[in-house]
Amino acid sequence: MKLWGGRFAKATDNLVDDFHSSISFDQRLAEQDITGSIAHATMLGEQGIIPQADADRIVEGLRGILSDVQAGKIEWMVDAEDIHMNVETILTQRIGEAGKRLHTGRSRNDQVALDVRMYAKLACRETEAMLNDLLDALLVIAQEHLHTIMPGYTHLQKAQPITLAHHMMAYFQMFLRDRRRFRHAYEAADVMPLGSGALAGTTYPLSRERTAELLGFSAISQNSLDGVSDRDFLLEYLAAASICMMHLSRFCEELILWNTGEFRFVEMDDAYATGSSIMPQKKNPDVAELIRGKTGRVYGDLMALLTVMKGIPLAYNKDMQEDKEAFFDARDTLVKGLTVFTAMLRTVTFRTDVMARGASGGFTNATDCADYLVKHGVAFRDAHKVVGELVAHCLTEGKALLDLSLAELKAFHPAFEQDVFDDLSMLACVEKRRIPGAPAPDMVQRAIDEGRRALNG
Repeated sequence: MKLWGGRFAKATDNLVDDFHSSISFDQRLAEQDITGSIAHATMLGEQGIIPQADADRIVEGLRGILSDVQAGKIEWMVDAEDIHMNVETILTQRIGEAGKRLHTGRSRNDQVALDVRMYAKLACRETEAMLNDLLDALLVIAQEHLHTIMPGYTHLQKAQPITLAHHMMAYFQMFLRDRRRFRHAYEAADVMPLGSGALAGTTYPLSRERTAELLGFSAISQNSLDGVSDRDFLLEYLAAASICMMHLSRFCEELILWNTGEFRFVEMDDAYATGSSIMPQKKNPDVAELIRGKTGRVYGDLMALLTVMKGIPLAYNKDMQEDKEAFFDARDTLVKGLTVFTAMLRTVTFRTDVMARGASGGFTNATDCADYLVKHGVAFRDAHKVVGELVAHCLTEGKALLDLSLAELKAFHPAFEQDVFDDLSMLACVEKRRIPGAPAPDMVQRAIDEGRRALNG
């Protein structure tokens, strides 16, 4: 007989048991469920809602179950439906009648909300730690390559020269924002729902504040309907995870491109690449490609839960059982992705000589050429036209801007002088960009120093 079976005249069909049961995946919440129950039982005893002796026996029994869970000694029962009923059933088997008092003043609705919030808090802290590791790796690479010049791109076309350090610090900013998003998701999850009951609270004189204190929550939910039906905190985690995976995917896409024979900007470490079953020469960036592919999986988890929640009336509905698999899958995918990406990034070899040659081609100093004319009194739009004509001329002649003689330059505009050649070098193009956020080495060094402070803050 089910623990809720008093109202029913016959047992549920085996098909229903199998379809209804969530123990196959919510057993992951065992530690959170037991810890939450220990706090609830402690509060019940302190409030005199159940005898203190029973509360003590319940807490002792739950601690024993927790120890067995951690040792892998528990076999979960499908016919007990979920982690909550499994734990309560095992507890009652072990300590007898006192175990039946555990659920006093509580519903599985607020119980599962508590468990998932506790797990979400843990996941946010875990993800933040992994992001810190990645942020540190980016700072190390940036510091090492403060003067490594490379081409910057727009539309995947060479645009202007930058440094590898500047490029890495762009990703630093992305992942720093991700860390803020997970901190916000933590704050959203850090609200204790126990005491909401099924939907309307309870008549027992619970001390919700005491339970929150025992479990380390900073606040309690303010509405019992919302307390059991809110899954915004999971959506915030999934949204943060989706954006973070998008950033990983963009980075992976660049590493994949840079690893090609056409770019040759990087060499992937053998430990983070694979070969071909038929082509012996191949060295494929499969790790980066798989992270790129798994990004869509996390997007799907976010869309799945958004879709589940979009049509649910207050308060709890069984649809919400679908929240956990999407959340767990996104968490697992993100954790694996962050872990392997950071390890891979630390082993990448950057081919600085190829990057430098790449920056010198593609007229990446054309904007600086126009700026040179502006500084010599030419209106920018006129300067833009002149340099465009110069580029067209160079393309016809098979030359770069710095290959032209002063006489050739003056043929296009008399404002050109001998100093233009120093002004258009790749190093000068980078070093002149000295406003905050720009790629000049001293500006990037400032960004690295500020990034280190932010990482430690």
